[in-house]
Amino acid sequence: MNETIKLLQNHRSLRKFEERALDQDTIHILIKSAQQASTSSYVQAYSIIGITDPEKKKAIREISTQAYVEYNGHLFIFVVDYNRHKQLASRSDYEIKFNSTESLLVGIVDAALAAENMAIAAESMGLGIVFLGSIRNDAAKMIEILNLPEGTFPIFGMAVGYPVEEGSFKERLPLEAVYFENEYPEFEEVKESLNDYDETVTQYYKTREENKRNDKWSRQVMKTLSKKERLDVHDVLKNQGFLGQ
Repeated sequence: MNETIKLLQNHRSLRKFEERALDQDTIHILIKSAQQASTSSYVQAYSIIGITDPEKKKAIREISTQAYVEYNGHLFIFVVDYNRHKQLASRSDYEIKFNSTESLLVGIVDAALAAENMAIAAESMGLGIVFLGSIRNDAAKMIEILNLPEGTFPIFGMAVGYPVEEGSFKERLPLEAVYFENEYPEFEEVKESLNDYDETVTQYYKTREENKRNDKWSRQVMKTLSKKERLDVHDVLKNQGFLGQ
């Protein structure tokens, strides 16, 4: 197993960082690494905003409710971005449209691929990372904080820093529960592997060093998915010029 594979398979989310800011060279390396990710039709429909203003960090923490949003080496916000394309079109003979569901998906995928590149680059440098979907707890407020124009939407954040803990390794779903050949299987074909996975996760929660609890994966995700959260996102997206078709 080569070093890249080891790095990928050893990923874990880290949430406690030293009080040490990333230097500009490190930040630029991470951004350039993110930019080399694949992008649909070379559109590059995303931007990355680094948050260095303490007041903005504090305001974003209030949205997310997570301390590590404020206390980290650097906070990156990934934004679906068609504004630059819109501005270019206004100075040309072209009329572009980005209000389709497909355009939104392209922007989200572009941003996600770039972010994963950044995460891998950061971990290869001995840094820790955690993704932050919690910035969408109040998407309208995030847009206000970041001064985002039409054609943009803050999709997630990433806190990066020098870790003060190793974090715990969470086993992922078994291969037979996520990889199928040629067609999607009947649920009964994967049920046993999911039951075994529940047992693995239960043991993980019982034996980890912090926040021990008696839980299993299926109960946890059912509880999560039964909640109605962030119902404002659809309307905020439409206000930003998306989902018109």
